[in-house]
Amino acid sequence: MPVETDLKATDLMAMEEQFGAHNYHPLDVVIRSASGAWVTDENGRRYLDFLSAYSAVNQGHCHPAIFRALVEQAQRVTLTSRAFRNDQLPLLLRHLHQLTGYDRALPMNSGAEAVETALKAARKWGETVKRIAPGQTQIIACANNFHGRTIAVVGLSTEPQYRSGFGPFPDGLCTVPFGDAAALRQAITPQTAAFLVEPIQGEAGVIVPPEGYLRQVAAICRENNVLLIVDEIQSGLGRTGKLFAYMHEGIQPDVVIVGKALSGGFYPVSAVLSSTEVLGVFQPGDHGSTFGGNPLACAVARAALRVIVDERLAERSAELGAYALSRLKALRSSRIVEVRGRGLWLAIELNQPARPVCEALSARGVLCKETHERVIRIAPPLVISREDLDWGLEQIETVLREGAAGKEAAPEVTGVAVLSC
Repeated sequence: MPVETDLKATDLMAMEEQFGAHNYHPLDVVIRSASGAWVTDENGRRYLDFLSAYSAVNQGHCHPAIFRALVEQAQRVTLTSRAFRNDQLPLLLRHLHQLTGYDRALPMNSGAEAVETALKAARKWGETVKRIAPGQTQIIACANNFHGRTIAVVGLSTEPQYRSGFGPFPDGLCTVPFGDAAALRQAITPQTAAFLVEPIQGEAGVIVPPEGYLRQVAAICRENNVLLIVDEIQSGLGRTGKLFAYMHEGIQPDVVIVGKALSGGFYPVSAVLSSTEVLGVFQPGDHGSTFGGNPLACAVARAALRVIVDERLAERSAELGAYALSRLKALRSSRIVEVRGRGLWLAIELNQPARPVCEALSARGVLCKETHERVIRIAPPLVISREDLDWGLEQIETVLREGAAGKEAAPEVTGVAVLSC
């Protein structure tokens, strides 16, 4: 195959459109290199990254310490499968225990895989420990959730597009409104094994629940012998100003799901953290992954975790996030409905489509992405400097004040559906 180095951005985008499935609608920027909080396109133009690959690069792009760990391990051994042991997996497991306090971890690859792993563990725990009748186990999640794209997880989604054409879905899945602890209490039955929740809903538009919500649901789950599973794939590892978002309310979930920034963007790594009682339900042959827990992934994850702690990225997120939130809340624009968020995970909800705003920001050198039609997510790498953050916020303020986004009316918002419990 010849090496093609003279292709233009238009050529590359046309090639992607021709040969790739059209399951994404990316902004038309072709990135060729990145470092820290900045990315560079094929023409050498730099952009400030305000998305962080959906929080997968909290440590910044191509962090040198993680890169060194990747290269050093890649020169030794990359994959053994779990048919054999390797010298990196035990070190990652111990590191996760020491950092989080959870007894055990089960490493996987993608976040969606980790969610599936947690659901399987909850169902098996429900039958073997809680003694729910076989095939009767119930899992409850929240409306407007986003836990991935697998069939089971799509079955828990209330977003029509995520479900359309992919049924039938597994039984025993239902949802309650997010932020409504009373609704959870009412939905729980003797067959309920687990409640799966994002501490802050990311894909839904960085929705922060009412103060005390997580404490209430933790108590409800404890009273009813129901596992509380928190999905920290986007919200965890420093993004919201603490190591995990659940820590803002001082609770201890039964199961924590982590991914994305667990590898700093170098390699797909995820994990399920829990007690011996929960993860102990798995016996050899019950569950697995060829790549899960491979030595390259484990070496990368260990380095990624060290960066978060050593560089105090959670603390940086808390400080810079509070500053950014106050600055955006002070912005006066007829287009803004609400500004919200926690740490360096913010959202601007508009009364018009958000994509034109994101396109206008891209033209000014800032990359962010819309969600749910009218919401702009802001999630820069946690290593971003105060000066760069200020510059990025200035571009947002300018675009919203000048109306560079156009004036198309926003789509009508209808009530949120739930899947009956």
